[in-house]
Amino acid sequence: MTTQLGSWRDAPDAALLLAYAQGDMDAARVLTARVLPRILAQATRMLSDQAEAEDVSQDALMRLWKIAPDWRQDEAQVTTWLYRVTANLCTDRLRKRRNVPLDEIAEPADPQRSAPGQIQDKARYSALSDALAQMPERQALAVSLRHLEGLPNPEIAEVMDISLRSVESLTARGKRALMDILQGRKAELGYDDD
Repeated sequence: MTTQLGSWRDAPDAALLLAYAQGDMDAARVLTARVLPRILAQATRMLSDQAEAEDVSQDALMRLWKIAPDWRQDEAQVTTWLYRVTANLCTDRLRKRRNVPLDEIAEPADPQRSAPGQIQDKARYSALSDALAQMPERQALAVSLRHLEGLPNPEIAEVMDISLRSVESLTARGKRALMDILQGRKAELGYDDD
């Protein structure tokens, strides 16, 4: 059952996954193009390492393709499932890092951007990554999913497998913690106090 790529462009994620399970590679290509940038961005923010983020994203997608024949549309959204798997894979890698000597950790990849504004963006991203790394893992994940990925609280609750009330609490406490950590760095990061 092979279709044209164009006919899948507006299809729901679950329909694409089920079509892939029945052998439609066009559906898999459309779904990959749709979800890969989002999970790669999530993994990059969590790990601060592009190569590791790419590995995690690939692993998350491989797990999705593996479970495709057993997918139950009514239990979760494809993106919610992928965010959860990506977060778990990143958390596992971060926990392993804690046992690695500091000089064995690879330097973050240089994005090779030359404009002064892009240098400032890199400093902001680095400050945000450092601040998120200082926060408790669950708070950092909740803040990242809400304010960086733009997920609604109910979807975050599904990703993290917690109650909606817990999501609200984690994001509120996480946002306050993030502001406390970054307080005093506004001028350095190019933000006005206005």
